[in-house]
Amino acid sequence: MFHRVFKKTSGNGGLTLYLGKRDYVDDVQKVDKVDGVVKLDPADFGDRKVFVQLACAFRYGSEDLDVMGLCFRKDIWIKQVEIYPNGEKPAMSAMHETLLKKAGDNAHPFSFEIPNNLPCSVSLQPGPDDKGKACGVDFEVKTYLAKEKNNPDEKVEKKDTARLIIRKIQYAPSQVGAGPKAEICKSFMMSDKPVHLEASMAKDLYFHGEAIPINIKIKNESNKTVKKIKITVDQTTDIVLYSADKYTKCVLNQEFAETVEPNGTYDNSLSITPLLTENKEKRGLALDGRLKDEDTNLASTTMLRQGIEKEVLGILVSYKIKINLMCVHSACILIGRFIFLHSDVTVELPLNLMHPKPQGIFFFLPAC
Repeated sequence: MFHRVFKKTSGNGGLTLYLGKRDYVDDVQKVDKVDGVVKLDPADFGDRKVFVQLACAFRYGSEDLDVMGLCFRKDIWIKQVEIYPNGEKPAMSAMHETLLKKAGDNAHPFSFEIPNNLPCSVSLQPGPDDKGKACGVDFEVKTYLAKEKNNPDEKVEKKDTARLIIRKIQYAPSQVGAGPKAEICKSFMMSDKPVHLEASMAKDLYFHGEAIPINIKIKNESNKTVKKIKITVDQTTDIVLYSADKYTKCVLNQEFAETVEPNGTYDNSLSITPLLTENKEKRGLALDGRLKDEDTNLASTTMLRQGIEKEVLGILVSYKIKINLMCVHSACILIGRFIFLHSDVTVELPLNLMHPKPQGIFFFLPAC
């Protein structure tokens, strides 16, 4: 039983597109089928045909920049079928039957299979003054009225088109692995002995919005004092589709007033939770593909399947946690003033962020 139906009607009223869901799961081996229905009112169609298209595209510029023959959109993959007047009926699914009952008479089913080597839906957060669709990778189901199937020069008016954005998503695997661990032993000038820092996590994957405890062990053999611990989380976005554009943005910066005196030790767990709500103003931040405002979160970590070409994936997203100790001492007098000389001790841990699988969806995502 399907509790919700999504539909969109063209401006001319002749086409109505129906989908039973807008999130399609990629389990690495295969992707959910896109089963839908188009209801037709062909009174004014004349000799024109009706097609349905599923397209995966990368938009790297705002729609209002599509002028003077320039288009800031690159199609990654397109599949289209004719459904009127000579459409072929696909194998019927339970989704089709539900949608046909909802649509009523003169409704035509269609079905698409999404290749498993296509990217997941990712959008780049727009700035406060940006307009139009967000940049990023999206999937769109479109039905339209045209004379020819594969004529890119044919002008199809907006009133003859109905479209819905869908999302291709991955869920976290059923089993998680052991968490990462990093350590460093750092010596300083004016100190005979070092500071030892070890950081670790209990597992290798966390869900969006879940608290992330980090186990921190410090053995301070130096003559410096650890005055505070700073933890940051960086998101790295690698746009591999059209250029080597790679950048990093901080999505969490949190300080803890923990002190470790010379010859002291520290063994504790500190929790952090990176959230989109704390990063609303950061233009270009990678988000999971959005269907409407607020309907998203920080982008999930890109899970790569062995043998796949990275260029096909469009946008790769990864996260890194940095644990930094600020160490200070007061062994210097400069121009009659007391100053602090400080040094940093830093380790890094990889972080995977994903969504948990909804109940009833079972698949295994192999480790990369």
